Amino acid sequence: MSDAPDPNDWNEQVIAEFRANDGKVGGAFEGAPMVLLHHKGAKTGTERVTPLMARVDGDKLYVFASKAGAPDNPDWYHNLRAHPETTIEFGSDPDVSVRVVELEGADRDRVWEAQKADWPQFGGYEESTDRTIPVLELQRR
Repeated sequence: MSDAPDPNDWNEQVIAEFRANDGKVGGAFEGAPMVLLHHKGAKTGTERVTPLMARVDGDKLYVFASKAGAPDNPDWYHNLRAHPETTIEFGSDPDVSVRVVELEGADRDRVWEAQKADWPQFGGYEESTDRTIPVLELQRR
């Protein structure tokens, strides 16, 4: 038996805190823009909600499939590739329709470098993995 915390329990705590505080959470995410990303399982169709740190750049919103530097992309990334039309919760708005678009090339690199500059742990995630961490724009529909 493992003493490691169940990540789903941790996510549920962050989700509850987000919803109780108009999109603000404390702890490791204090002061960071957050979204609750709704996504449908690529194979199962199961509805899921994942809390993610986001980047706000003017009227644009981005998320990063860092998975804390793991060697593979997070499940939610694969789900969004299969079902890119989804919703997010952002701030006090519980139902924002978005289309998810993966950035490439110079656009991806610009947003990624800005995120690392503002939140240095993302640079650590990059150093921990051999994969290129996907950057996704959440385009409002």
